[in-house]
Amino acid sequence: MRQWDAELTALHARIGSRFRRAEPRQRALGYLRGLLSPVARKNGWQLAEHLGERTPDGVQRLLNGAEWDADRVRDDLRAYVVERLADPEAVLVVDETGFLKKGTHSVGVKRQYSGTAGRIENSQVGVFLAYASVHGAAFLDRALYLPKEWAAAPHRRAEAHVPEGVTFRTKPGLALEMIERALDAGVPCRWVTGDEVYGGDRRLRFWLEQRRQPFVLGVACNVPLWRDGPVYRPAQELAAELPASAWQRHSAGDGAKGPREYDWAWQPLWRWQPTAEERAWGHWLVVRRSLEDPSKLAYYVAFAPREGTTLETLIQVAGRRWTIEVGFERAKQDCGLDEYEGRTWDAWHRHITLALLAQAFLVAMSTQAKKGALRPA
Repeated sequence: MRQWDAELTALHARIGSRFRRAEPRQRALGYLRGLLSPVARKNGWQLAEHLGERTPDGVQRLLNGAEWDADRVRDDLRAYVVERLADPEAVLVVDETGFLKKGTHSVGVKRQYSGTAGRIENSQVGVFLAYASVHGAAFLDRALYLPKEWAAAPHRRAEAHVPEGVTFRTKPGLALEMIERALDAGVPCRWVTGDEVYGGDRRLRFWLEQRRQPFVLGVACNVPLWRDGPVYRPAQELAAELPASAWQRHSAGDGAKGPREYDWAWQPLWRWQPTAEERAWGHWLVVRRSLEDPSKLAYYVAFAPREGTTLETLIQVAGRRWTIEVGFERAKQDCGLDEYEGRTWDAWHRHITLALLAQAFLVAMSTQAKKGALRPA
């Protein structure tokens, strides 16, 4: 426990310069401790009680009124995750999660699809970027999705303190910005993956291709693709033409119930590649088929160097997407990711950033413990 507290104090020291005054700087340490504590519900009142304070005023001030830069702390989070989990073969994983809310005043809230609830609910949606390596998985970045009706409503923006420079961005657009920040910061990684919300965005796929960033991205069954030349055909039509010999059984990684086994097949896609440098890169359609119900298919588009890329490699990358779902579950259960009460732009980003920092700390400590267990006596 003493080492645990020393490590948390050292992590807090990394972000200390982001706070202009000593009081919010110290409260941020208490807030992190509260998020990591067994407190039943990590809202303002209970975190304040954990800190030994009579009211939640100080906690609310940390999220709303204190002077500190959550984006700089996000940068510290990214550096911390890379320091503890760095791996040149790591995968950047993008996904979103919903935060169920009541009322209409919380920034970005509306009736929209929430994966958390599995249906349309009154909620906020955040887009997140995670880092998955052989050492573990933790979050690097976050962005609140601001629906068009919010972005275009001056009175709602003013009430929620949305900065003037914030405009409407699609979820794939937010993902692109976060991936770009990570790559520009030199985060060591080999792949990018995400579901069909992101793979279905041609602008994101094209941007990754131009950057020569390999990816395996989910796409919808009707996404138009080129196989035999510049003639669009839907992915499901191309998959229907795969011969029986094309299918191979592989695991996409271990899940809660053991190996995630499916039947898989792949086929090359056509691109106009006039130079030798461009022809060194391949594009593929990858199809996953359920063993229990062979009519259930999932589709991916992959981009990677032709040399050394195998179907097995692409399957393992696709399987890494599940790590972010596990990350959401643990961040909500263990670090209060979804238990904030602030309604403003700053409050959302500040709480979420500190919760992700707390979750990264847990991952780092777990990784450190495993490494220690593997050291010879």
